[in-house]
Amino acid sequence: MIVDPVEVLKKTSNLLVPTSSSHVAITGLPTVLPTSTPIVIEATHVGTSILWVVFVLMLISTIAFAAMAFRVPVEKRLFHILTASITAFATISYYAMASGDGNSFNHSVVVEKHQHVPDTKQDFSRQIFWARYVDWSLTTPLLLLDLAFLAGLNGAQILVAIIADVVMILTGLFAALSTNESQKWGYYAMACVAFLLVIYQLAVHGRTMAQSKNSQTGNFFTAIGAFTLVIWTIYPIIWGIGEGSNTINVDGEILAYAILDFLAKPVFGFWLLFTHGRMDSSHVRLDGFWSHGLASEGSIRVGDDDEGA
Repeated sequence: MIVDPVEVLKKTSNLLVPTSSSHVAITGLPTVLPTSTPIVIEATHVGTSILWVVFVLMLISTIAFAAMAFRVPVEKRLFHILTASITAFATISYYAMASGDGNSFNHSVVVEKHQHVPDTKQDFSRQIFWARYVDWSLTTPLLLLDLAFLAGLNGAQILVAIIADVVMILTGLFAALSTNESQKWGYYAMACVAFLLVIYQLAVHGRTMAQSKNSQTGNFFTAIGAFTLVIWTIYPIIWGIGEGSNTINVDGEILAYAILDFLAKPVFGFWLLFTHGRMDSSHVRLDGFWSHGLASEGSIRVGDDDEGA
């Protein structure tokens, strides 16, 4: 029997040629692949405009506080000098940020893991205003001195509060610049612990010392101290949703910090100086070297021979 090879090929062609039913469906592919271009999160024209507005407000406040200082004797200018210095440092900081200085970019990589295909990566760069942390490292200790002198804290309590405050600001800066998530939140936790120590010094020791002076000073310290602590408590919240988790953009972060800084510095300063000026019991009078210099005390006389020389 002779077999025709053409007929055999016709009958077996369905086994040799793949059909639509033989296709294997591949699942697990990401629906959206990240682009190779890094995503940059930075301030826009809106954020820059806010920085310029706050710069002007801080400058005006500094001039006003300096003018108020010249209206009182030198020995009563302690609060005026501290408060004017706070807004002066803030003025310089906001000028630097508004003019394009005092910032850098924190680069991080987000890795998305997949089961059947290679992991995908996306580069992010967020603008970090380190000038803000320089500002806080200088202004928050001065603000604490305002409250400490108002309450009458002793030297040891003031030193502890200021050290805790500086630790809080520095660890916040380290957290903002960190590219490791666990490391970032570790620094953040340290900053929160340091902040609790600041709260303890003001809320416990500060309030007790202020109440021991008289009820007027105690009530005023309680009011302005609570105002300050509430504002300071909002700062780490803004950090957490801004630089911490990138939930809000840089413009939103700038606006939030601008409102807080305005309340914590100019508003705080005007409230303190106007109320302090009407309360004789809260005055801190500094004589001696503060008011009169060395004068004859501690001066070095040249040409007088010591007895027995």
